[in-house]
This record gives sequence, C-alpha cells and structure tokens, in this order.
Amino acid sequence: MTTFELKDQEYIELNKLLKIENLVETGGEAKFLIKNGEAIVNNEVETQVRKKIRKGDVVQFFDDIIEVV
Repeated sequence: MTTFELKDQEYIELNKLLKIENLVETGGEAKFLIKNGEAIVNNEVETQVRKKIRKGDVVQFFDDIIEVV
C-alpha cells in the first residue's frame, strides 16, 4: 500500500491520481479503465472518471492500493 498526500487541495480527481501515481500512461487510458470498472474506491467499484478522492479514501487499481492522507 502506498500513500498519496493531499497538500493544499481538498481533493484530487480519480483519473489524475492514477496518472500522478504512474499507474496509467495517459488520461485516455485512465478514462477507459475507470469506465470499465477497474478502479475500486472504498471497496466499491467506481466508474466516475473525475470522482473526487478525499483524505481517508482508499483506491485500489489492479494490484495497487493507494491511501489518501
């Protein structure tokens, strides 16, 4: 499990988080995989590409788990 720190922002969009964490190469790839149900947020499949991810959320993407702090 890795952690992602929200610094001066209230949230980060799911697609941007995956890109920043180098789990996808492009925004288009993130959009495709999210819409196909590959992202799990707080133990529920998430298909909203721009889902607001906030402190305390846990994102699972294939074998990677990111805790937002």
